[in-house]
This record gives sequence, structure tokens and C-alpha cells, in this order.
Amino acid sequence: MSTAYGILLAKDVMVAMRDGIRLATDVYRPARDGEPVAGRFPTILLRTPYDKTDRRYSEIADFFTPRGYAVVLQDMRDRYRSEGTGDYFHTVTAHTGEDGYDTVEWIAAQPWSNGRVGTVGSSYAAITQVRAALERPPHLTAIWPDVVPTNSFRNQSREGGAMQQHMFWALFIHAQDAQEIADDPARQAEVWSDLRDLRQLFRSGPPWERGQTSLRHVPPLEQALIDYSTRGTYDEYWQRIENDFTRYWDRHADIPGTFSTGWYDPFPAADSEYYAAMARQSTAPQRLVIGPWSHVGMRGDATFCHDVDFGPDSAWGVQRYFEEQLAFFSRWLPDDAAGQPDGEAPVRIFVMGGGSGRKTAEGKLDHGGLWREEREWPLARAVATPYFLQPDGSLSAEPPPGETEPRRFTFDPERPVPTIGGLYCSIGELPAEGAGMEQAWARLLNPVLRLRDLLTPGPADQKESPAYFGSAEPYPRLSERQDVLVFQTEPLADAVEVTGPMEVRLWVSTSALDTDFTAKLVDVHPANDDYPDGYDMLLNDSVIRCRYREGFDREVPMEPGRVVPVTITLPPTSNLFDVGHRIRLDVSSSNWPRLDVNPNTGEPIGRHTHTVVAEQSVYADAEHPSHVVLPVIPR
Repeated sequence: MSTAYGILLAKDVMVAMRDGIRLATDVYRPARDGEPVAGRFPTILLRTPYDKTDRRYSEIADFFTPRGYAVVLQDMRDRYRSEGTGDYFHTVTAHTGEDGYDTVEWIAAQPWSNGRVGTVGSSYAAITQVRAALERPPHLTAIWPDVVPTNSFRNQSREGGAMQQHMFWALFIHAQDAQEIADDPARQAEVWSDLRDLRQLFRSGPPWERGQTSLRHVPPLEQALIDYSTRGTYDEYWQRIENDFTRYWDRHADIPGTFSTGWYDPFPAADSEYYAAMARQSTAPQRLVIGPWSHVGMRGDATFCHDVDFGPDSAWGVQRYFEEQLAFFSRWLPDDAAGQPDGEAPVRIFVMGGGSGRKTAEGKLDHGGLWREEREWPLARAVATPYFLQPDGSLSAEPPPGETEPRRFTFDPERPVPTIGGLYCSIGELPAEGAGMEQAWARLLNPVLRLRDLLTPGPADQKESPAYFGSAEPYPRLSERQDVLVFQTEPLADAVEVTGPMEVRLWVSTSALDTDFTAKLVDVHPANDDYPDGYDMLLNDSVIRCRYREGFDREVPMEPGRVVPVTITLPPTSNLFDVGHRIRLDVSSSNWPRLDVNPNTGEPIGRHTHTVVAEQSVYADAEHPSHVVLPVIPR
């Protein structure tokens, strides 16, 4: 579609919601010679807590409006120029659905609207889309939620029972521009000071007490911190619609949707499951796109994520991102929309792997990969294949032998295994000076913050170094640590593709009343001149807090010395383990600061008073066949 129009902008139109609160709304309309073009146009809507005038949003209007779309950008209530009720964040999500409904219907009633509204936005601006879709506004016609959490308990606050501490950082990002401190430079400076002292804040908790951080100036965000760190059980609070959309999928509007995420985004499980649920229950067509990206990688121009390059086809960039969205919405929103073409594959995934394993000119590992179209998710042809942990540290399709001694390690909460890459939102500190954040994040976040990565998401060689917070001299490979158990195959004679979700099923015992077990899936690249020690590329990881081994709705203490089964659910991935590579599973008990450290005391979640050392055992024998179940794609 050509760029036939100019843009006419009406700023800060105050749109009244059903309770009288008015939301600041920027309306971009097709124009010529400074005057609005007569007629009714389809509309793209984005609702955000991050300032509707930000470049990442205004460029949506710059792309769509000249192509014949009205674009509506809106500040959520309690944010920026909108009015509010002083309860922003999770509690305000009760309003978010109603506000989304009212905004969609307001648009449809305008003389410049053709009555068809599509929504866009990433992360929180995707949450607003899903919440509105659960209210079924009659004129909501199509949605494209990108990198969206659908269950605050599982996707944001807790993972396997542990706290996801990237959300601790995110609370300060929300606080620095909160309305409560907008006119108070001193309190703003306190938030920025905490971002400078982020390393110490991570070391100081949990537990976190009220008044301990600058979040005390924004009470709803401080309450979110307390909830995230202490509400470890999936209870009535987490079951509410504002915290768990998945319980209410039956209310979702039956409209076309595209769901996009990355293998190194925090939410590939949430978004692929969202797609699968909508594909099952909807009559409207649904689409899924998963690339080798982190949380903002789809709009990034780089072919690499963190330390690994996936080749020129992997990068979309802003222009392609918008072109893909335009192609999608053009099927549904214009008056002459033709719908989805017959026979189009609904799923598009990037299968990582197949590269040279050498270092690129930019100093990244050449891992390679390719795009592939599929008919469903998960893939029907995937074969659930157990790889058994062996007592000698090997990993194979053969069940383990008879009685053998377990493999043991000591877990000291005061010396946790450091986070080196992975699936999370980037965590940035505010340095006095120095290099900034990962490229994709740097162009999207408020430049006044000048953030620098404290943790960078994505694939990385599993080796400690001064670059990784939490590392310590002599900076060993994680496989060399005494508190990490390594299980790996022999070098592969044939390539193995693994695509889909997976589980690690362990038999364990501990000396503690409660403890954690973690698992990481690693693609071990063989050594070459660029990587003399090889390259241990992280694919995914997760955790189980043992008190929740029988379900997240109840706590069951461990009985020291008793052997019990635990299951660790790993996020989905798609990777080709090439010839000569090894499939590796690392088992330990910590991954800090991505996840909070279990104190091993069994005290109430987020309220412990001390830590104890735990003696851990992982069993690999005929009676206790610990294994990982991988979705292997037949070659």
C-alpha cells in the first residue's frame, strides 16, 4: 500500500471512560495539505503506560497513517497526561479491560472511523490488548499482541515457585515516571539513585520491607514488590482476571490474532500457549510468529541476540515489523478486506542452528538458523523422547543402570550460581558513565535513564566473567563448579532437532526443609580456533521450588533425606543440535539474580530470617530414572 496521505494530529483528546475518568489520547488521521481527508478509515489502537509520545509509538503512526489508517495512541489511566485513581499497576488492570472496551467503542463512534479497530503493542501495551479482548468490545476486529505475559503469577512474579527478579527492576522503571512523583524532583532522584545502586538492592533482598526502597513513594508499585516476593502460592489473588488471563480464555473475543515472541523473550511459553488456546476455540484465523529474539528483538535490526548470531534472515527490524503488521491488518480492517488467503500456514518459527560455530566479524558465535512454516503448535510430528541422566554424567536414550549412588553437591545460598544469559527482560542499572544497554533496548527506553545492562538476555557461553554480575574469581565455566551437575551426550553422529516445550523429571533428596533445583538445556559447540574451549550455548532454563513440587496451590515441606520426584518445566525452543555437538543438561539449585535464592530454611516465602547450606542429591538409577523429555523432530 502506497503512502498516499499526510498526517493530521490531534493531541491529548480527553476521552471519558464509563466512570468519568478521562484518558489523554492522540489521534492521527490521514490528511492532505494540512486538512483531514474526508471518509471513514480503519484504526490502529495502542494503549500504553510508557508515554504515548515516545518514539516507539509515534513511529507506528508515522507508518500506518500515510497508508490510509487512523492511529490512536492513549496513555493509560494514572499515567502521564491521563487522569487516574491512584492505583496503577496490577490493581488498575481491573480498569484496563473496561477502559480498552470504552476506547474501542469511542473510536467506532467517530465520524472518521469505519468501525473496525485493530490493536498493537508489545509487553505492557500487549497486556492492554488481551485484557480488552476479554471484554469483547463489538468493534474490536483484530489484535497483534507482541511478547505478552498472560499469567502474572507464572510469567512475571514467580517461576517454578521462585521470584523472577527482572520484575523487581521493572518496578523502578515504572516508578521513575509515576504521576505520584512527577512534580517532585527529590523523590524522582531517589528512584534514579536506586537504579544506580541496583546491585546492592539485589543483594539486600528478598526479604524486602515496606519503606526500604524508593518504591515507597509509589505505593501501588511497592505493594507489587511485596506481592511478587511474598505471594508464592497460586491463591485467590493470582486467580483474579487481572492477574491470570488464561483462566478466562472462554471470554476472549473471537477475532483474528497474531501472537509474536522470541525464544529468548520471557514469554515464549505464554504466547505459544495463547495461540494454541485461540486456535482451538476460535472460528477466526490465528497466527504465531517466534524468532530468535529477546523481549524487544523483533523490532531490532541486529542479526544477533546477546552473544550469538543467527544469520541475516533472523533480523526483522522496524520496517519489516510494520510491514508484517500492515499485511495482517489489511486482511481484516479496511472496508474491502479480503480475509486470510486459503492455505496459508498459521505458524512461522525460526529453527536455530546449522551455522559454522566460528566467530563473526562482530565477535559473535555464528549459530545460524532458518525460518520454517508449520500447521500447528506444538508440532504434531514431534516425538517426546526421554534422555536419561546417567550416574557417570552422561545423557543418553538408554535407561540408567540398577542401584547406583546419586550424584551430590552442596548448595550454599551465599554463593549462588550466577545468571549468564537466559529468558528474561533485560535488567539495566543507571551508571554514572559508560556504555549503554543492548542495542534494541537502548532505542526504546527513555534516554534520560542512560541505562547499562546489568543482565543481558539471550544465549551466552556458560562461563563466569567480570561481565556477568554475580560471577567471582577465578571465573570458572559453570560446568566446572562443584555445585553444578553436568549430564551430556557423546558428540552427535547425526543432527538432532528439538522444537517445542519440554520437561525435566528428576528424583532428588535434600537435607533442607525447602530448596530449589534448576535445569538448563545447553547446546555444546565443539572447540575450534575461535573457541578453544568450545562454546556452551544456553537454550533455556527454569526451576522448581520444592515446597511446590505437588502443585503451586499448596506448600508441602521436604522431609530431609527422603527421595521425591520433581518436575521442572522448560520454556519451548527450536534448535538444531548439529553433528559433533552435544546435548547437555545442567542441574543445580540457583540462578541468581534472575531468580531469587532459596534460603533452604522452609520459612514463609519472602520472609526468611537466615540461610542454611543444603546437601543435594540427584538420582539416576533404575528405580529413580531422572530424565529430560525433549520434543525431537524426525529428520
